[in-house]
Amino acid sequence: MNEVLIVLARQQEQAPEDVGKAGPMGLLLMLVLLVAVVLLVRSMTTHLKRIPRSFDAAGRTEHVPDTPAELLEPRPRPGEDLLENLRRAPRAIEPPRRDDDRPGSPSAG
Repeated sequence: MNEVLIVLARQQEQAPEDVGKAGPMGLLLMLVLLVAVVLLVRSMTTHLKRIPRSFDAAGRTEHVPDTPAELLEPRPRPGEDLLENLRRAPRAIEPPRRDDDRPGSPSAG
């Protein structure tokens, strides 16, 4: 029994020359990680090139009130003018007609 334990203990011992060496799987893993980093850097540079230099809108001016009375003035809400134009515009879709309103019907005119 002691002989078996000695043989197993010797098999599990590492020789000093093997300490710190990587096998072929370590090399393969390093190469895969290197390729992944290169692809990520290329992708990031293409995305960064698409970003505009400034996010400020050209010609956009902010209205800063000069007096407290201007703060209390009702300001138009965004899209209010569009809604008002749509309310005044003629209807694009007409409501369904009754049968007697159609041209050529016996009760029409």
